[in-house]
Amino acid sequence: MGGAGNDDLLGFVASMAGEGTLRVEENLGEGFVRLRVAEAERRQAKHDIRCVEDSVIELLRNSRDAGARRIFLACSREGEARTLVCLDDGSGVPEDMRERIFDARVTSKLDSAHVDRWGMHGRGMALYSIRENAKVARVEDSGTGKGTSIRVVFNVSELPERADQSSWPAVGMNDDGERSVVRGPHNIIRICCEFALEERGRLELYVGSPAEVVATVRRRVTPEVPESKLLFIKDLSVLPLEDRLALAADAEELRDVAAGLGLEMSERTAHRIMAGQIAPLRSVAQVLSHRSGEQGARQVDLAADRRGLRISREDSEAFSRIMERDFRYIADRYYLTLAQEPKVRVSRDRVTVTFEVEKGD
Repeated sequence: MGGAGNDDLLGFVASMAGEGTLRVEENLGEGFVRLRVAEAERRQAKHDIRCVEDSVIELLRNSRDAGARRIFLACSREGEARTLVCLDDGSGVPEDMRERIFDARVTSKLDSAHVDRWGMHGRGMALYSIRENAKVARVEDSGTGKGTSIRVVFNVSELPERADQSSWPAVGMNDDGERSVVRGPHNIIRICCEFALEERGRLELYVGSPAEVVATVRRRVTPEVPESKLLFIKDLSVLPLEDRLALAADAEELRDVAAGLGLEMSERTAHRIMAGQIAPLRSVAQVLSHRSGEQGARQVDLAADRRGLRISREDSEAFSRIMERDFRYIADRYYLTLAQEPKVRVSRDRVTVTFEVEKGD
């Protein structure tokens, strides 16, 4: 028994030594080694992505550099799993490159690498860094000239994210009279806001749940395919990714097309989208413009008027929309779906918001 145990131990030590050899190019002595390029890259990739929010900006920059005019970021969380799906209308990825773009130093930007406010982009390390830190990182679908859908799944117990993922940042004006983010949690929404402001006038960015993204594509995107050709298209996969969602004929087809892009949802949710019951998203820039106007509005002291609070219909409806958006915080965690818009009721000294949720499938 003792001999067998020693043999097992020696085998384990030998295997560990072999693993170390694969990572080391040269042993310099005195505890110093020269790492192989692959190991150095792996360690740098782990350092590049320190939180989920870091991956968001890399996905957005990747879409921007692919020439995207529209980017849709779908965010969802189930337990410890944070899922991001980045859908764009950029130049696309050839089928034989869908895996290779996640390799280190693979880039399509040989002569166009540049520095922006987030650092150097175009080194061919962004998607590699994401995959090194993610549980899942893959191109769900793409094609030359068809746009791209990339799905990434992180375990937030291993790669952290901000606890508050529902708050929008406060917006102000910089010295040049342009809108800028002035404060708020450094969450996914803030990253999207900063990116949208940086790229304003060049692209539109939308962020929301998978169902909201699908609803938005169907309402905001006009397919480029002439109606005269639609009768001759038997398979939507020949179309750009956005057009597939916009042209899905029924709820079942819409659910299947969305799933093929990494946007998972039930057929019941697809029916609600087809019926127009899920409101489309406004672009991040539009939301920021609206919020900056709100922040400049007159502040109401609820204790100042003892006759009771009164809120205009327009403000009540706007507040309802805000509550509907922020409801996603618990909707994502407890699989809830609103049956209708939140109801806002105002009494003498109370504002009550009622959320009516649908019963489970």
